[in-house]
Amino acid sequence: MKKILIVSGIVIIFLVGITIFKNLIIKSVVTSAASSIIGAPVHIDGFSMNVFNSTIRITGFKMYNPSGFPEGILVSCPKVNVIFDRASLFNHKPHFLLVEVELKEMVLTKNKEGKLNVDALKIVQQSKSLPPTPMQIDLLNLKIGKIVYEDYTIGANPPSVRVFDINRHQSYKSIPNAQQLALLVLSVPMKAAAIKDAEIYGVAVLTGVAMLPVAVAVTFAGKDSVEQSIDASIEHVYEISLEVVNRMGTITKHDASMGVIKANINGSMIALILRKGADNKTEITISARKYMLPELDIAGGVLYQILDKL
Repeated sequence: MKKILIVSGIVIIFLVGITIFKNLIIKSVVTSAASSIIGAPVHIDGFSMNVFNSTIRITGFKMYNPSGFPEGILVSCPKVNVIFDRASLFNHKPHFLLVEVELKEMVLTKNKEGKLNVDALKIVQQSKSLPPTPMQIDLLNLKIGKIVYEDYTIGANPPSVRVFDINRHQSYKSIPNAQQLALLVLSVPMKAAAIKDAEIYGVAVLTGVAMLPVAVAVTFAGKDSVEQSIDASIEHVYEISLEVVNRMGTITKHDASMGVIKANINGSMIALILRKGADNKTEITISARKYMLPELDIAGGVLYQILDKL
């Protein structure tokens, strides 16, 4: 009985070891392939594949800026879930029944020369010469969070920053290769934020991305302000907020006792309000208006820079 238990334990450890080793190898291959196709460093925190239920789980997918741009993350996807056809695993064209991508944040950077980081990617610059990597994706579910837009063209350092809360779910059918998948994930959030004059749009059209059938498109209604609960004292948040707003524009009113800062940033009237929250946290609300119309991207940019300083 003791020998049986020992043998069973060895077998279990062996099988677990094989599973871990297999996932590490595949993770390395996936990371290398993605970096090669896109033309920028790619990192994955976790990768697991279960052949028995035909699923793949990827956590912490991050694509970094290409050469010539500040170090930092271009795309952050906390989760990517896949259901695949087992019979296609060893074919030259793998078949994925479902791919779900949660794109939490995309950081667009326009350098002093006016070029966007996405337009400097290999997949955009060498789209015509890159041979397509075949695959079949029946359905792609893309969940888009927000876009951070950093603009260095005005000569500012730190740059002008806008944040677009997209909060959109979009689904596409019948994606035939890896290049179209990458271009789709990169270009759809930019279109939703109305980012103009990007080379990637033309490349996406040439590769057929614009012709992919849309399965579902649901947009959630936006708000007229941005809010955040911050784990810091109201005094500290006020001090940082005052510094950030003063750097970004012209302060028209500030009152530490009331937790209020008002300013003019790029022609938009900004109102920042701080309140004491539960558990010693600080609730911050920022609104921005121009000609009586809400400017959420400006408000989001202010919040983004405050959080960055904290």
